[in-house]
Amino acid sequence: MARPTQGKNGDPALLAALLAGENFWPSDPASLHELGLNEPFVEGLICRLLRSSGNQTGRMIASEVSIPFRMIEGLMERLKSRRMVLHCGSASLNDYIFGLTEEGRRRAETSHSECAYTGPAPVPLSDYVISVEAQAICDQPIRREELEDAFFNVSISEELFDMIGPAVNSASGLFLYGAPGNGKSTIARCLTHCFGQEIWIPYAIIDGREIITLFDPAYHEIVDQPDEGLPFDRRWVRVRRPTVIVGGELTLDSLEIRHDPVSNTSEAPLQMKSNCGCLLIDDFGRQRVSPEQLLNRWIVPLENKYDYLTLPTGKKIQVPFQQLIIFSTNLDPADLVDEAFLRRIPYRIEVTDPHEDEVHRLFQIASEKLGCTYDPESVEHLLATYYRSHKRPIRRCHARDLLLQVRNFCMYHGLPFEMQPEHFDHIAESFFTRVPTRPLNAAFEEALTTGR
Repeated sequence: MARPTQGKNGDPALLAALLAGENFWPSDPASLHELGLNEPFVEGLICRLLRSSGNQTGRMIASEVSIPFRMIEGLMERLKSRRMVLHCGSASLNDYIFGLTEEGRRRAETSHSECAYTGPAPVPLSDYVISVEAQAICDQPIRREELEDAFFNVSISEELFDMIGPAVNSASGLFLYGAPGNGKSTIARCLTHCFGQEIWIPYAIIDGREIITLFDPAYHEIVDQPDEGLPFDRRWVRVRRPTVIVGGELTLDSLEIRHDPVSNTSEAPLQMKSNCGCLLIDDFGRQRVSPEQLLNRWIVPLENKYDYLTLPTGKKIQVPFQQLIIFSTNLDPADLVDEAFLRRIPYRIEVTDPHEDEVHRLFQIASEKLGCTYDPESVEHLLATYYRSHKRPIRRCHARDLLLQVRNFCMYHGLPFEMQPEHFDHIAESFFTRVPTRPLNAAFEEALTTGR
């Protein structure tokens, strides 16, 4: 059973976890009872695996379903005695190659019709809840030094630092608003790193007979797993704290459990995938769901830190709602939501355009990342020629974007990649050109009217 590290004093894995500063450790199960799964369920999972993958050794089966071989070995012998599987050959280390019998194939077909899930065995919902509570970011307040470490390669003003820190420690979420291109998404990613780099999540969760897949490679980046000498429950995987970013594609359906009637399995919603991390609602106010609908859906979870989800059977389950929620928008938050919602997101922080001295720092950071030498005189030329004289606003993304265009220009002409005034002059016309949308639209309408 998965548990916080405050467990048995004699457990070497737990002791190692404590020494490493772990808040949670999925301890190696000693029996099917500790797995939280019954024997018929595991047998059905094995039969479905052999049905889809063909003959496999006992150790291959154990690896696929993430259950210790010592348990699989006994299960396979019991399946063999009931003529569900047979030995198709010998394997190394006193193992066998197993295949389905006709009776086993019928059992696999019946099990597949009920649920087609194959993969790591799921963990009970109660174990998942324990893991989230033990690894939640709200229990790990950050200090100024930790915030600076998380933003070590990002330019951010002192004023913004002093506003972000208390907002994050409130664990109540925040609004980031301001002009596009000033790094609101970057801030969200950096904030996730303030709370420690790694957490444990299960591949899948089970409640009753319903399986919910949680691990999603789109949001969960696997990191190095513990050494072989540290036993752990292989149904869990160690990942970086997730930063889930959703924009205009967000719908109410993506906030609910999504059921696949063909496989009879379900997928966790976005807020579950972002637990113990950060959930960024980018371009808030431009989603396919209105701010009012989102308010009605999340007003209770934001207040109580748990959410209610409905399984395909109609049963409601309570799951943790433990993530830092950031609403990023180019609009004024007061124009988007009412006072009740703003009360639950009390921190509203404007991400302003950088000052000119900060622009130099942004070019220093971008030049180091892209591999060219920083030249302050070239940056001054750029500011004087294309910003001050035109009263053009500076965005934090401009340093990176301008240098990328300079690099492409130099690559095309076979020149060394350098920060030179003349290189900025060459790319400035295309970079700073404003698309004349209204005349083009007028011309298009005229063409439709005249037929030309």
